[in-house]
Amino acid sequence: MNAPESKGSGDAGGTKRFRAKRDAILAAAAEAINDQSAKGMTFADVASRVGLNTTSVTYYFRRKEDLASACFEDTLERLQAMLDEAMAEATPEARVARYLAINFERLARIQRGEEKAFAVLSDLRAMDEPMKGRLLAGWQRVFRNTRALWGDPSDRATKDLNGARAHVLLENTFWLSAWLSRYDLDEFPRVEDRLMDVFRSGLAVDGDAWAPHLLDLAHDESEPGRAAFLTAATTLINELGYRGASVQKIASELNVTKGSFYHHLDAKDELVTECYRRSFDTIASAQAVAHARGGTLWAMLSNVMATLLDIQFSERGPLLRTTALSGLPPRDRQTMIDRSNRIARRFAGMISDGVAEGSVRAVDPLVASQALMSLQNAAFDMRKWASAMPRERAVRYYASTLMYGLFDNRVL
Repeated sequence: MNAPESKGSGDAGGTKRFRAKRDAILAAAAEAINDQSAKGMTFADVASRVGLNTTSVTYYFRRKEDLASACFEDTLERLQAMLDEAMAEATPEARVARYLAINFERLARIQRGEEKAFAVLSDLRAMDEPMKGRLLAGWQRVFRNTRALWGDPSDRATKDLNGARAHVLLENTFWLSAWLSRYDLDEFPRVEDRLMDVFRSGLAVDGDAWAPHLLDLAHDESEPGRAAFLTAATTLINELGYRGASVQKIASELNVTKGSFYHHLDAKDELVTECYRRSFDTIASAQAVAHARGGTLWAMLSNVMATLLDIQFSERGPLLRTTALSGLPPRDRQTMIDRSNRIARRFAGMISDGVAEGSVRAVDPLVASQALMSLQNAAFDMRKWASAMPRERAVRYYASTLMYGLFDNRVL
């Protein structure tokens, strides 16, 4: 049996040991959350990861929800510390570059085994009150402080644009862990430079105007009821996570019985797989329709991104966020990751062809394509922001962050 440390003795050594053990539990729990989601995490799994028994873990955290909340609070504190360091720089560009560098340094330490990853924040909305309210308030502070990297806005339009920039910056740094492992450690500085180059100057060359054409992706639905079911399920899974979006909640959203769920799908895992397939089919269809329509590669990329963002901000969306992958069985998860990678490679091909054509700025197409994947994927979370302005403006502001870069105000 592992006996718990005393935390009330006043002994400095005991306090230090207590904190070290607590930190180890938090690191193990963060790892479990990233693998299985907060609701999928168990005390037994966390205990096994850190070499303790379950009783020892409950000494530090009485309930699983307390442990998950502590993990999320730790993530928010670490994000805030990074932002504080970045804010010491003199200009918005220098602040963004420093924030990006801090994240690359952190991910390099993780890859070397010197540090553990912090918990991703995708399950915040699935937490119960009052924890949920406290954590979301912490996330809102992080968002506001990220927006402050661009300084005080002169007007509402600039504030809205800086909000889009802040969100794209945060989401791209979160998305790094999904693809940076494909590079050797000694390549991290080059990848960082190439990503900052996209942040700095975007994909546009001089003279590229933002004049997208929304693509018609309409297609016949063999089962209209099934399509509505998948749309409602996608929305709830995006909001509450895979485990937070129960079959009962999905059925209630559509005002149908749980039996109707099993009429359309045999199991919840199949539901997530079908939601992903629908989302990936939508992205791939946009890419294919853009090619068929023709024009410059800049026009094709603009049409695809505008269409996908319009879907994300509208009632006909959304697309399923990649954060739901943690709820899938390993085999299904890998299948979806492979499909995502194929779509990213197609974006990379479009960018590469655009560079050769001269309508897209010379960038690293593999790095830029991952930034575009993050952009369209994360837009779902900005629906409330988008609803406060005309849809076309929301799409233009959000897309401009990578099409023109994080410091170009020509879209205002």
